[in-house]
Parts: sequence; structure tokens; C-alpha cells
Amino acid sequence: MTYPEDIKSSQNGETSVRRKPGLLRRSLKFILPLLVLLGALVGVMMMGMFKPKPETKDEPPRSTPVVTVYAQARPVALYVNSQGEVRPRTGIDFAAQVGGRVNWLAPGFLEGGRFRRGDVLMRLESAEYDLRVTQAEANVAQAQTVLTREISESDIARRDWEDLGQGEASPLTLRKPQMAEAKARIAAAQAALGEAKLQQSRTVLRAPFDGRVSERLVSTGDTLSPGQNIGRIFAVDVAEIRLPLTDTDMSRLGLGIGFIASKSQPGPKAELSAVVAGVPRIWHGRITRTSSSYDPTTRVLFGYVQVDDPYGKGADNGVPLAAGLFVSVKIAGRQVENSIVVPRTALRGTDIVYIANSDNTLSLRTVNVASSTREMVVITDGLSSGERVITSPIRGVAEGMKIEIANFHDTSEGTEAGEPNDREMGP
Repeated sequence: MTYPEDIKSSQNGETSVRRKPGLLRRSLKFILPLLVLLGALVGVMMMGMFKPKPETKDEPPRSTPVVTVYAQARPVALYVNSQGEVRPRTGIDFAAQVGGRVNWLAPGFLEGGRFRRGDVLMRLESAEYDLRVTQAEANVAQAQTVLTREISESDIARRDWEDLGQGEASPLTLRKPQMAEAKARIAAAQAALGEAKLQQSRTVLRAPFDGRVSERLVSTGDTLSPGQNIGRIFAVDVAEIRLPLTDTDMSRLGLGIGFIASKSQPGPKAELSAVVAGVPRIWHGRITRTSSSYDPTTRVLFGYVQVDDPYGKGADNGVPLAAGLFVSVKIAGRQVENSIVVPRTALRGTDIVYIANSDNTLSLRTVNVASSTREMVVITDGLSSGERVITSPIRGVAEGMKIEIANFHDTSEGTEAGEPNDREMGP
């Protein structure tokens, strides 16, 4: 028996019969993949059940290897490093007090020129001022003539009154007011003469101190007005360097606000260094004073280093400490007697060190740091001489953690490779 769906017509008109697959055959297509997956799952479970169990061991925590040094007690000299520009203590704008034409300039009155106190640097044409002096001298002579005449007339009046014999003469009779007026005229004439001579002397400009010329603004033939600036000069007796100092620097130097050096309390010594013409140079001075207030912009206090005779005895083998030179300054600070010195790598943060205890455990210790550099740290409290401090890096630090000292050259207490031996400390 055939069904309609089993009959299919061909193009040639013949009929072919195709039977539909059986139910069992269709079911196997779904059942076989499920059986494979189920078998694989069972196999994996059986493997997990029968695999050998790993062995477990209870190992104690391993100690962390560390490198240590012994803390060393010794006196330490602190110092402060800073930088600043050299400036002359005295520098002025050189100006003419009177007007006139420039008649002469000193050959040394040039940029970089030097002079001594009292040297003539410039002369102005003085003919006008000479005439004023002559006129003032004539006025003084005339006033003296008037006074002489009044004195003579007063003597004549006194004798005439005595001849009359009528008692005491009045001041007006003896011409005393006239003599006083004549004396006043002499004083005024002499004052005018003094002023004329003063103006005349100001046509010659002299150096007020030993110094150098930093700038000249006039030439021969220029006409100046009173008070006109003709150049800038500075003294060579003292040079100063203005240095910014922080609170930490002030503590290291042992200075206070408004400090002024004296014979009983001289300022700290300072060593100045710079490279001049490719050669390192060194000069020496002292801090002579500090500012009385903090700078509102930078919040620092300024100290002033003084170098005497920078172009003479204070020079370095003839090389002066020239104005405008930028120098590095190393200032000697206070002496710390009871201090502990350790390498810089021993300091953790700002005030923590790690201590290696005798039972191979680690302790965290808070210390008071007086000074530190890239190599050394000076501690004044919180650490004792001979204690081991850890210098190697450690992760996951905890109080009481187990450590293992792994120093390669640990010989005896207080002596160890890398132990500090510097005698100075600074920033």
C-alpha cells in the first residue's frame, strides 16, 4: 500500500515510489549523541573520584632576609647649602648736584673702571659759579665797610654825649641798632658767599668711597641739569650674598629671627664657590645678620653672608668675588654632640626606622631626625648606639614579623661594611 506522499512524478511521466524512514531510525539520531555526552560525563566523574589526593604539609612561615647596620653615636657638625647672587653692600646712582656742561671726565670713569676715595671723576664748566663767588665776596666786603662806618659813627656819638654830660645816652643815640643791622648784613653776605663757594665746589665730582664703575651715562660736552644721574658706582669694601633660609636651615645653623653678629657671637662661617673662566674658585665669609621678618611671597627668612675686601684680601688667588656672580654657599651649622648616625636608606618616611631585634624579629621605631642627606641621617632621639637598623627594602612590614639577617660583611658590633664615617651633615 502506498501513500500519496510516497508518490512522486518524474519528468518522463513515470512514477517512482520513496518510502519514509522508520521511527527507530529517526530516534537514533537524537539518542546516540546524548549517550556519548552522558558517557563522557560519567568518565570525568570517575576519574575525579579515583585520582590520588595531594599530600599536605604544615610549613612554618619563612623569615624575610634583611640587611642591617649598627647605629653609631658620635658628634656631628651640621651645615646648610644655599645659593645666591653677590651684591655690593653700597651701590649708588652717581648724580650731579648742580647743572652745567661736562668739561672733563676721568680716564677711569668707564664701565669696569676703578677709583679711590676722593678721586675726581668729572668736572663741570665752572665760569658761572666762579662769577657768583666773586659777587658774593664783593657783597661781604661792602657789608664790612658799612659795619666799620657804623662803628666809627657810634664812637663819635658816644664822645659827643659824654661832652654834653646829660646822663646816660640811649641806644639809638649811640647807633647800636644801625651796628646790629650792619652785622646782620655781613652774616647774610657771608652766607651767600658760602653758598656760592659750595655750588662752585660741586662742579667737581669726587668719589665718595673706594669702588668700581658699573655704568656711565654721560660724555664730555653733555649739559646736565641739577640732580641728573651720570652713572652708577659701588663700593668694594664689603660684598654680600642674600640667602633664603627655611625653618629647618635656621635650626641647623642655630640662628634666630633678627640675628646680628657681634664680637661675642660671630655669625656662622660660610664657604662660597663658583666656576670663573672654567676654574673652580672659593671665597670665605660669615653670616652677619638675618631678616627681622619672613618674606610674604616665599615664606622664607633671608640671611646675609658678608665677605670683606672681595677685590683685595678676600679674593681667591687674585680672582675677586665680583658683583653679580651667582655662587653656591655652604654654611657651617651647630654641633650636635649626642647624636646617632645611620645610612639614609634606614629612614622610612620622615621619622620611622626598622629595628632588627636579637630574637630575629622586626620592630618599628619613631625617631627624631635632626638632619638628613642623600647618604646619612642624624637622629637625636628614639634610637640608641649599637642597635641594628634595617637598610634593605621590605614589603608587608608588620610589628614582630620574623626576619633573617643576611649581611655579607658583619664582623663585630659597632663595625660593619657601609658604616657611616662622614664628620659632617647637611641638607
